[in-house]
Parts: sequence; structure tokens; C-alpha cells
Amino acid sequence: MHYSATNMAENVLTWILLLHFLLIMCSSYGIIGRELGMNHGAITSNDDHKHDHHHHHHDIDPSLMVFLTMKDLKVGQRMPIYFPKRDPSTSPKLWPKQEADSLPFSLKKLPQLLQLFGFARDSAQAKAMEDTLRECESKPIKGEVKFCATSLDSMLDFAQSILGKDSGFRVLSTSHKTKSSVSFQNYTMLEDIKEMEAPKMVACHTMPYPYGVFYCHSQTTQNKVYRVPLEGDNGDKVEAIVVCHLDTSQWGSSHPSFQVLAVKPGTTSVCHFFPADNLIFVPKVVQSDAGFSAM
Repeated sequence: MHYSATNMAENVLTWILLLHFLLIMCSSYGIIGRELGMNHGAITSNDDHKHDHHHHHHDIDPSLMVFLTMKDLKVGQRMPIYFPKRDPSTSPKLWPKQEADSLPFSLKKLPQLLQLFGFARDSAQAKAMEDTLRECESKPIKGEVKFCATSLDSMLDFAQSILGKDSGFRVLSTSHKTKSSVSFQNYTMLEDIKEMEAPKMVACHTMPYPYGVFYCHSQTTQNKVYRVPLEGDNGDKVEAIVVCHLDTSQWGSSHPSFQVLAVKPGTTSVCHFFPADNLIFVPKVVQSDAGFSAM
């Protein structure tokens, strides 16, 4: 990766902070990674601010309760949201690039990989690995560029290829301000919802695998990024990152967001909350006389 001299000092600091964050973050995702682990009472529906989309959610998997529309992004909005809580004791770590590249990362090689990691073919771990490899090898939708990163270097290389080789970047993530074991509850949106400057963006999502794997993608369609302060019914405070996709016309009709929101592809924006162990890369923005511009 190549950086201009003017950006070198800032990027070195960004890399140090990102590496520190990833080392902590990647200890928080178990190989199964799908258990609900909820500790909550029933989610009530008698609130004045809830949008019409959020009815009949008792029939929907709570882990899917992360979707909303841009109309829902308003102070005082109260809605059920799922934020997964990872167990650090089940921590797959990011591997060095040389070590990760030494192993095949292919669905065709799954039997060999299962033998290598000691997982039975009918185990939950094997199913998780198969799902991850299948997702990583699936074709991108129109206007999307995707890549499954198996090391920190490969993830940063991909982000830089999208944002620009000489561009500085920022890393955005959801931050939990209080410690809690509650994964699913009602949250209320507080004052100071902010749209983040993001002329381009790369989103990276953790995937279940024996070592750290991130599903990273970028779309040419218009997206918006928001920082949304939340307060849970139990007092939990969260600074959440929300990404809104303004054009969903190319999405498959089976996408879970359409089930949750009871809408069809292309009819509305679809936004979603990011869990704390997912990352968004955006260009670093500088202020000039003409306003803000990407570096």
C-alpha cells in the first residue's frame, strides 16, 4: 500500500488505533456466533413513537431486529434492536497475512479444512464454515464490489482499493458506553443524530470461521451513514452506527430486511444498525474554504 508524504503521519496513527481495536474486537466473535443469549423480558408494543413497520415482531427472529428506514431516524423513536454480545473466551483471532494465505479458502476445499481444524462434517462449526465460504463465493449484486478478508493486511488493501490508494481513511464502529449482558431490548433515539461525511464507504462484517474473517463490500449506489445515540429501557447507552441504502432495487426479495420492514425491493430505503465488531471505512474528510472534501 502506498501513501503520500502528507498523509503518512495521520495514517500511521490511524493504523495503530485500528490494529488495537481489531485485536480487541476479534476476540469477541465465536465460531458459531449465532446464539441469541438474550436476557430480557417481553418486548412491548405500546409506544407512541413506534413506526408502522415494527408491528407483529413476535414472529421474527430477534437477531434480525436491526433494520429500519430513514423515516425511523428521529429523536424519540423507540424500537426493539438486537446488539449481539460476543464471548471473548471463544475468540478467533486475525491471522498474519502469510499464515492466512497458506491455507485454502474455498468451498471445494471444505472437507480438507474440516479435517485440518478437527470439525466433524455434521457439526455446527462445519455448517458455519460452509455458510461463510458459500457467502464469500457468491456473486455480488449489481453495483457491488465484495471481498472476504482473511487478514488485517488484506482487509486494509481492499478498503484502500475502494477509497483510493493515496487517501486517508477513518474507521467507524458502534460503541457500547455501558456494560450489559442484554442483547435485545427497546432503545430510544436521543438528541444529536449525525450524518457522517461518507462520499465512499467500505463495510466489513465479521463472519463465523475458526480464525478472523471479514466480509467486506462496497456499493456504487447511494448510501448514507449516521451516528445515532441510543438509550435502552434498562439504561444501556450505545453510540450506534447506522448505514442506509437508498436503492434496494437490486436486492433479492428474500433479503431479511424486507420481512422485518414488510416492504418490497426498491420501494424504500433500508437502514441497519451495525454491531460493535463490524467496521466501516470512509475517506478522511478535511475542511476547506469550499466546505468539506475527501482526502
